[in-house]
Amino acid sequence: MTSEAPRADGILAELGRFCFRRRRLVLVTWIVGMIVVAFVGFGYGAAPDNDSSGGDSQSAKAQKLMAKHFPKEQGDRLTLAIKADKGIDDPAARQKIEKTITALADSPVTGPVISPYQDKNLVTEDRRIARVTIPLSHKEVEKSEVKPLVDTVKDASDDSVTLALGGYMAEKAEAPPQGPAESVGLLAAAVILFIAFGSLVAMGLPIVTALLAIVGGLALMKLVGHAVPAPNFALTFGAMIGLGVGIDYALFIVTRYKDSLRDGDEPESATVKAITTAGHAVLFAGTTVVIALMGLAVMGQRLMTGVAVATAITVLVTMIAAVTLLPAFLGFTGYKIDSLRLPRRASRRNQEARGLSEERRTLAERWAGVVQRRPLVAALLAGGILLVSYKILSEGFGPGYGAPLVFAAEVGSKDADLRPVVEAVGKTEGIAYATPPRVSQDGQAVTFTAFPTTGFQDEATANLVHELRDDVLPRTPGGEQVLVGGPNASTIDVAEESGSRLPLMIVVVIAMSMVLLIALVRSVTIALQAAVMNLLSIGAAYGVVVAVVQWGWLGPALGFPAAMPVTTWVPMMMFPVLFGLSMDYQVLLISRVREKYERTGDTREAVARGLARTAKVITAAAAIMIAVFTTSLLGPDIAVKQGGLGMAVAVLIDATIVRMIFVPAVMELCGKANWWMPGRRTPKAVSTTPVEVGEEARV
Repeated sequence: MTSEAPRADGILAELGRFCFRRRRLVLVTWIVGMIVVAFVGFGYGAAPDNDSSGGDSQSAKAQKLMAKHFPKEQGDRLTLAIKADKGIDDPAARQKIEKTITALADSPVTGPVISPYQDKNLVTEDRRIARVTIPLSHKEVEKSEVKPLVDTVKDASDDSVTLALGGYMAEKAEAPPQGPAESVGLLAAAVILFIAFGSLVAMGLPIVTALLAIVGGLALMKLVGHAVPAPNFALTFGAMIGLGVGIDYALFIVTRYKDSLRDGDEPESATVKAITTAGHAVLFAGTTVVIALMGLAVMGQRLMTGVAVATAITVLVTMIAAVTLLPAFLGFTGYKIDSLRLPRRASRRNQEARGLSEERRTLAERWAGVVQRRPLVAALLAGGILLVSYKILSEGFGPGYGAPLVFAAEVGSKDADLRPVVEAVGKTEGIAYATPPRVSQDGQAVTFTAFPTTGFQDEATANLVHELRDDVLPRTPGGEQVLVGGPNASTIDVAEESGSRLPLMIVVVIAMSMVLLIALVRSVTIALQAAVMNLLSIGAAYGVVVAVVQWGWLGPALGFPAAMPVTTWVPMMMFPVLFGLSMDYQVLLISRVREKYERTGDTREAVARGLARTAKVITAAAAIMIAVFTTSLLGPDIAVKQGGLGMAVAVLIDATIVRMIFVPAVMELCGKANWWMPGRRTPKAVSTTPVEVGEEARV
């Protein structure tokens, strides 16, 4: 960004001019294109693929072995909990329990079921409480198929015998539909935009642009799923991210368009200026989000790669809509962008027309002055708050889901005897009990299950898995061929594999984002500042997620009924998304600061005026993001709720502590060093014209 007027012959200028002049063609093309893409995508797109296996881990090999030899046990597992006041051996209780177990076992979506009357390890010593593990027959069981099982258990329960069906699919089957979550987020965004713009027309443009883009983005996600499979939560996650960035990107451009109209530009020139300035920043910001998302590919996990590609497609479509569809809409609105206005006091409108004096500067500019007068104190205070929260992260995330360990091995015949292995596993400290071994129908494989005594997020469970693999099984005859798998072991493997590759992903995301930011603002120092501050806000968000989800602080009030582990993919997915979104606000703020610095050569004045020009739009954009992300708490998907909570907190911290305190404080401390770039001379100061002063004051 420079102090010169936007190039009238640049690519973005030509694009903005074309979309403005040929607005009917552009609008019709978008509408027809979205209808076609939606029809093909939602009609013939790929089904979700929730398979998190892959790679060479033991759990992945065990899952492949189970898929080959035990095809009816590839789905999730349900747990039937039984409590009988008179004990499960009471005739009336036993009749009810056995009838229920038989009904569950006869379902076409369940695998082999072992009754507590067959295995004493499934019953407590007083014979009052028992549990039954019910494997689902395949991976793609729908919640509509599990709902009858839930209803059967509910109907069988009475005052003397309490029966309850647990497990992810049971919870999903009982959960209400997603309901109004997205609608509430959209309504909140509309209210924020109306307050920010004071006009129904200006409010509607970002929303309509974002909605059209999201429809196309989600449909394309379904189509790309044939090549890069994505899990079922990818659509919800993509819609949440797409709605947030789509409205924000359009907000940035509409704000710049309105500024240009107030400066006296014609609608066409105002559109071109908005696209070549704010649109330029949007493309940089959106590209940063896409690159950050694609950093997940280095994790080597097909599920995460699928989510990254799917979400990146939605962001790409919103970027394209912002610089093509939105200029067409601006062509239709013209000077009527402020139609259906919110009533305002005449005095304020008069102030906007003539500009505020230095004594009556904006609140944002006065705040920047406060921070600049005490930059070191402000920086240390903000950093201390973030680092205390970040410390929670190091003490937080456990290995993952609570689930039994599944052991599997290929054998030569049905006569293979793995009882010594089962006994050795059952005697291992940390194992509550192990089930008897079962041979596959083809006689080529054996499996059994063991239940740890420690919780699913307990580090002792991960240590137990390593002990079984490294010590117990190799020392037991026949144990060297046994693989330890199941959801619990799979989560541990994924977490450890992610931990080994996470530094590489962080380096890739930060490096690519810094390259883009350096290209935009032409400053190595500012790019480094952005990277550090983004990491702090993300760390703080991690800490809040751990405190709420895993420790249970305010959990019930926020939709988490009990303390639970943070889903493995959530912190992994949050990092690139949040790093990219944080860069959005950095790009918007610093690009304005850069413009002012190249006009004046005064860092303090540039920061104050840049903050003044962007404070309102950053606040509105952040409020929209927070509203969209927090409405995920209204939905049933626990993992999506965790991600939404974390991202809402990160955006709140980033738009307040980081952008309003940390950035101006650190830039004040760095002074001229802010603009260091190898091989470039520092720009000389240029006097500020009266028009520029008025322009600043109008914000």
